[in-house]
Amino acid sequence: MLRDITLGQYYQAESVIHKLDPRVKLSGTLVYIISLFCVNGIAGLAVATAFLFLVIKISKVPFRFMIKGLRTILILMLITGAFNLFLTPGEPLVRFWIFKITAEGIKNALIMIIRLSYLILGTSIMTLTTTPNQLTDGMEKALMPLSKVGVPVHAVAMMMSIALRFIPILIEETDKIMKAQMARGADFESGSLLKRVKNMIPLLVPLFISAFRRADDLAMAMEARCYHGGSGRTKMKPLHYEKRDKVSYLFLLVYFAVIILCRIRLPWPQ
Repeated sequence: MLRDITLGQYYQAESVIHKLDPRVKLSGTLVYIISLFCVNGIAGLAVATAFLFLVIKISKVPFRFMIKGLRTILILMLITGAFNLFLTPGEPLVRFWIFKITAEGIKNALIMIIRLSYLILGTSIMTLTTTPNQLTDGMEKALMPLSKVGVPVHAVAMMMSIALRFIPILIEETDKIMKAQMARGADFESGSLLKRVKNMIPLLVPLFISAFRRADDLAMAMEARCYHGGSGRTKMKPLHYEKRDKVSYLFLLVYFAVIILCRIRLPWPQ
């Protein structure tokens, strides 16, 4: 299960998506997330689906590799779907005990599960096609106007980049600790839910110690190299918009306009 987490990982490939400016990918991810919550009909959902699968195809990241990331939020999707299924008011189709299933509940549950799935896939594309260094530079450049009002943009971008970079490292560390504990007789898979939660304590303690140790080592390494961010710091590879980046912005604008048009003209049937 831990190996199925794709967020924060980078997949090396030669594609147009990989070559795009990181600011374009950040903007595209934000636009896509907003569009998912603007979808208000079958037509809009079809457009969002077509857009997502087109980008996945162009990125040359294997679809099976991206689908693995959905397994980690399977429980969250089921819980969210169940809440929408049983707690949405409307004309009941099925009733048992204190629960009832309505047509509106079924629709809301399906929409929420699809939104969560697309949200994870869309976010994964950005991290899978962008290196942590590129992501840091893109965030810093995109948020630069906030520095005029005193926001430490470079520090914020650096922290977010380090957090994303630590995800696969901590996953690998967790996997090693689990295997070591299982070799000593620990059981993380059998028993009741409460018992399995208690069995996770021997895993969490060394994991937190390892995370703090890595953070301390990183801080010492940065300090030893006299690292300091902020104004005056130059870039080895300055970001410049290419023709493909401008075309991508235009494509995003057209996509979002189509989503809004579908929301206004083609809502869900009553």
